[in-house]
Amino acid sequence: MNEQIDAQEGDDHVIAVIGLSCRFPDARTPEELWRNLCAGRESVREFSDDDIRRAGGDPAARARKNFVGRGVMLDGIDEFDAAFFGYSPRDAEILDPQQRIFLECAWEALEDAGYDPSQHDKLIGVFAGADLSSYLFNLYSHPEIVAAIGPTAISLANNKDHLTTRVAYELNLKGPAVTIQTSCSTSLVAVCEACQSLLQYQCDIALAGGSAISVSQGSGYFWEEGGISSPDAHCRAFDADARGTIGGSGAGLVVLKRYAEARADGDHIYALLRGFGVSNDGRDKIGYTAPSVEGQAQAILTAIVMAGVDPDTISYIECHGTGTPLGDPIEIAALTQVFRGHTERKQFCGIDR
Repeated sequence: MNEQIDAQEGDDHVIAVIGLSCRFPDARTPEELWRNLCAGRESVREFSDDDIRRAGGDPAARARKNFVGRGVMLDGIDEFDAAFFGYSPRDAEILDPQQRIFLECAWEALEDAGYDPSQHDKLIGVFAGADLSSYLFNLYSHPEIVAAIGPTAISLANNKDHLTTRVAYELNLKGPAVTIQTSCSTSLVAVCEACQSLLQYQCDIALAGGSAISVSQGSGYFWEEGGISSPDAHCRAFDADARGTIGGSGAGLVVLKRYAEARADGDHIYALLRGFGVSNDGRDKIGYTAPSVEGQAQAILTAIVMAGVDPDTISYIECHGTGTPLGDPIEIAALTQVFRGHTERKQFCGIDR
């Protein structure tokens, strides 16, 4: 265990992160992801005409001024160790890549934490969400597959409601299996719900994360002035030149456990979660897809109060940071509002995305 990670006596609400797993562009492991972050690697590539064709697009779209032929590519979305999980080739063929990769990551995360569900009697829960299945549209474009398999089996293999219960079934997990959908905050809300379940002793260990993978990767995209998409496929969060973001691709999970038990059991501890907050801003914003200062400030304040942390001691914050002219200033305004309620110091806390 990292000797710098410690909790105080009576911190019975503290949760430990004891396992990690991820699959992202140019990073099949957390270690590879960290190396890319340290190197400032974007993992954004230029799509060739062949890439665009394979994705079902038309290279002639390059002639349009608002077409961006760049983006991310996730390797291995057509791969799956079917035999390892007891899947037949046909069952593996119709399973959404989001669910295939998430299942593999769930196994890897538990392996990283040192827990084999078949060898432990602990209640292990799983909390996560996935994006809308683009693979489902691909399957329905092949009538012969639908006729051979049937719509019920295809729905079970692609409906995101089955993401967590499939993991629980395949890995024999007996704790809560809850699929969560809150749009772009899904994975973080899943972590919050997993922490709640642990603190309420509904499970002993919890997996939390998400999966969002498009099978049409390589097609590029069209951008609109004032929209969320970047005109050049660069995301310049909190920068004066920020003009938008681009879609990512991948899956990631953490394994969580009550800190006192993780320490007593000698688990490797990556980090501690002391507080969290979930809120909504109702109609207090300019539009449905827009954020609001008050809503974000409430979530930040809730997390700080729960953690019992003095904002004066916070030196770094990992932000949402979409790189949009609307979202970034609102996020900074919310952070500023909360911090100014607790400290008079300025320019002492670093931010990143």
